[in-house]
Amino acid sequence: MTSDTAGYGASGRLPSLLDATCEDFVYDLAALSPTLATYLGVEGHDHELQDFSPAHWDAVADRIRDLVADVDALNDCTDDSDDEDDFDPVDHLTAAILRERMTLELDLHHRGEYMRMLNNIDSPVQHIRDSFALMPKVSEEDIEHVESRLSQVRASLHGYRESLAEAAAQGNVASHRQIDAVINQCESLGDEGSLLEKLGVPPESAVVEEAKDAFQEMADWLSTELSPQAAYGDGVGRERYELFSHFFLGTKVDLDEAYTWAMEDLRETTAQQRELARDMFGPDCTVQSAYRRLNEDERYTLRGTDELREWIVATTDEAMDVFRAECFTLPEEVARIDFAVDGDGTGGVYYTPPSDDLIRPGTMWWSIPEGREVFHTWQEKSHVFHEGVPGHHLQQASALTQRSELNLWRRAVNWNDAHREGWALYAEQLMAEHGAFDDPAMRMGLLGARRLRLARAAVDIGVHLRKKTPDKSGTWDAQYAKAFLRDNAALPETSLAFEIDRYMGWPGQAPSYVVGYRAWLQLRYDALAQGMSAREFHDAALRLGSMPMRLLSREILGACS
Repeated sequence: MTSDTAGYGASGRLPSLLDATCEDFVYDLAALSPTLATYLGVEGHDHELQDFSPAHWDAVADRIRDLVADVDALNDCTDDSDDEDDFDPVDHLTAAILRERMTLELDLHHRGEYMRMLNNIDSPVQHIRDSFALMPKVSEEDIEHVESRLSQVRASLHGYRESLAEAAAQGNVASHRQIDAVINQCESLGDEGSLLEKLGVPPESAVVEEAKDAFQEMADWLSTELSPQAAYGDGVGRERYELFSHFFLGTKVDLDEAYTWAMEDLRETTAQQRELARDMFGPDCTVQSAYRRLNEDERYTLRGTDELREWIVATTDEAMDVFRAECFTLPEEVARIDFAVDGDGTGGVYYTPPSDDLIRPGTMWWSIPEGREVFHTWQEKSHVFHEGVPGHHLQQASALTQRSELNLWRRAVNWNDAHREGWALYAEQLMAEHGAFDDPAMRMGLLGARRLRLARAAVDIGVHLRKKTPDKSGTWDAQYAKAFLRDNAALPETSLAFEIDRYMGWPGQAPSYVVGYRAWLQLRYDALAQGMSAREFHDAALRLGSMPMRLLSREILGACS
């Protein structure tokens, strides 16, 4: 093993001064951002809620600057002379990951991106809402914490409006599309039947009513104060998009080249689906017709969330059996994974990791629109592998178990999207290589999921960089993007609308799936060519935690030399 990876595994490495500095940073960040504390499972903040005001974002940026300064000071004092205060190879890697990430965080803050942050998936309204879903609700103290956080919703949203108003005064306002989406979410949280009525606190209590009123007040402010200042266009332009892309990918890429190969791979994947449709149902069958026929096939139909849950458990057990035997060392303490229904109703599927102490299990969430009772396994199977095992659950839980090698920031806070989402697509491919999609119907679903990710990347780059449409008839916009996604995804209209809103307001994230997937495939190829087994490669890569793929490649391939 080279010096790049020395200090990992069974080396008996003790936490360093840099590790302690990173741990202190996480606990300070948890105090500044209690919703993050809840997500991580850091105790002591479930009764609190940050206000998302300009002062909040400044405080977070100040703490990041202090962290970077501390890391630089520690590094200046080390000479690799085997003194106990010196950086070891683990510290050098931690410092490289941290500087890359924190430089981008500060750049985003400097440009006012956090103050103007408003979209349908990853902005303060969703952070507040989702924190309630993750809070424990078992003991009397748990419910008191829920009540306390509910009582702070109004102040939190008031601070958020201060940020949005200050950003707007500088001409920085989200698009009408994103404002309308968040208005709808706020109104849903403020209406009868709100998620806030299902948190273990009596729904008629004053604290619940006050929180609901606060979301209604937020919706009214967005409609009357912010929306009139918003533009109707969706693209953010090349300069902002390049920054977001760098943030999500952890590296700068040639965006025009990425768009070209995404379109080429999309055409190839579509051709594979067309051939499969003809093989399954005859020479005149189209892909959309094959979708309809599969949806009518009782062999691939589940009714109700109880049947869905049973099928997910069985499918997850199938994956665990395969990879325990052949590809991974799955830590027993994270073998459990839960399934939950999200009443938000967007139709998506997502994952939340275990708490750092592993008491709260990792969970796959199915966001099910009201009234939906029928599910199709040919469409859902890739989701199970993507979100669960061997996807996000194995990925994130593996890092959490490395307490002796990874500090809290590296194992639980720092997540690079190309690493994360690229791994999840790679996990789907691994299951295909082990026969999970040999059934033509399941293969159709896998190709459909891959086609969606490629179409997302094309849409994202196309709209935000205002590229010419594939047919050269005009310039990418949201209307064209929606038609393009409709042609390339087996999605109901409600999910399709959510997808369009998601990528119009979350620029740069969509390509992380396919860019990261290609990087994972290349890294495996290179590692196996240098003599690693598949199990050795997967275990080594996942135990290092998340980082830009170029740094992961350096670590893994350095260990092989």
